[in-house]
Amino acid sequence: MYNPNMNLTLARALRVDESNCIAFVGSGGKSSALFQLARELKPPVIVTATSHLGTWQLAGADKHIAMKSRGDVSELDNDLRGVVLITGSIEDKRTKPISDEVLASLRQFCLGRSIPMLIEADGSRQKPLKGWAEHEPPIPEFANHVVQLVGLSGLGKPLTEEYVHRPKIFSRLSETKLGEHIKAEGIINALLHPEGARKNFPSGARRTVMLNQADTPELQASARGMVQPLLSGFDSVVIADLKQEKIFAAHERVAGIILAAGKSSRFGEPKQLLDWRGEPFVRTVAKKALEAGLSPALIVVGAHQDVVRNAVNDLDARIVENENWKDGQSASIKAGVNSLLSREPNTGAAIFLLVDQPQITTSVLEALKEKHAEGLYSIVAPMVMDRRANPVLFDRGVFPDLLTLEGDVGGRAIFRHHQVEYLPWHDDRLLLDVDMPEHYQRLLADETL
Repeated sequence: MYNPNMNLTLARALRVDESNCIAFVGSGGKSSALFQLARELKPPVIVTATSHLGTWQLAGADKHIAMKSRGDVSELDNDLRGVVLITGSIEDKRTKPISDEVLASLRQFCLGRSIPMLIEADGSRQKPLKGWAEHEPPIPEFANHVVQLVGLSGLGKPLTEEYVHRPKIFSRLSETKLGEHIKAEGIINALLHPEGARKNFPSGARRTVMLNQADTPELQASARGMVQPLLSGFDSVVIADLKQEKIFAAHERVAGIILAAGKSSRFGEPKQLLDWRGEPFVRTVAKKALEAGLSPALIVVGAHQDVVRNAVNDLDARIVENENWKDGQSASIKAGVNSLLSREPNTGAAIFLLVDQPQITTSVLEALKEKHAEGLYSIVAPMVMDRRANPVLFDRGVFPDLLTLEGDVGGRAIFRHHQVEYLPWHDDRLLLDVDMPEHYQRLLADETL
């Protein structure tokens, strides 16, 4: 299902930087994810746990330190190297959780030296799935990213203690009876339940769910079917097989930004309102964005804004007013990006749609989203007959560059600063736009549309 030649790393999939304090919770691969990520990051990396670890897991670190008090943190060598695991003392072949005082001091130590801090903050007794007791998971309040692990090897298995930690709780959360086979819908229910997977998440923390153990095409397909409902409660859904160190995709919410602020001077009348199969251009494009699952869908207006608003006022789209529409397309791009950053800052990417292309299909929008998920590429653009086409997807990482645009230029002005991933597409209708009345007539005359 997914490209077998993908090279998406776990660090890239999680968008990790040096200031991150990431808590791993859930079941089905927490330790694997934690240590794999630690190995991908620039050393040193501090790894710790607010739950128990088996002594056999200590081998994942280059150095293990057992700390009893916050004073031990001050004795840490400033010349730390590699992956350093810090836990409580060892008893009965497992480590004790680190104390709250030591944990807080350790966080300050890492912040002062720009060292990533990774925390295993949940227990599951090596089961692929779990239900959460009232006190679980013990996530520190300063964690700025929480990764919820799910083991897909539990999918299709009976809801018993063999596959599920705390099966009675999972039964209630998932709306699945004990002994019944676990379905994807049940896992989704448990993950989105108010008393389920998102419990105890710190306010403002980035929320990722990782569907691990997707080691067959069938499980990958099942995971893909879970993405859209899970994105209603998480910022990112990562599909992985950590045993093989494979990250198949990192799905995030992708916004649609429709540029509809122009005056249409060359055309002679508002292009936003031209008829396309009984509806105005702007309404048609907005509906395509919504059908493709772009969320949020923003419509940037400027000239003719009152009539444009009336054309879309019943759609689930947000109007963004561009007061500087006379400054050209760059002003509309910046208005859309700024609105997105202020209200949906964790959006993964945005697809910019031109209001004079009502012929675009939901299939190309969905394909752009899928291509982006495979690598979190900076820019994804369709390539039709060796020509770049619209619409174009821009990753959140390039939003700052879009905000530097000036004048009547579009996003293509930053192509030279980034590697562009092209999406081969065999529909030359993407090359059509409407600048002049004759272009509109040609569009209407195209019987393939």
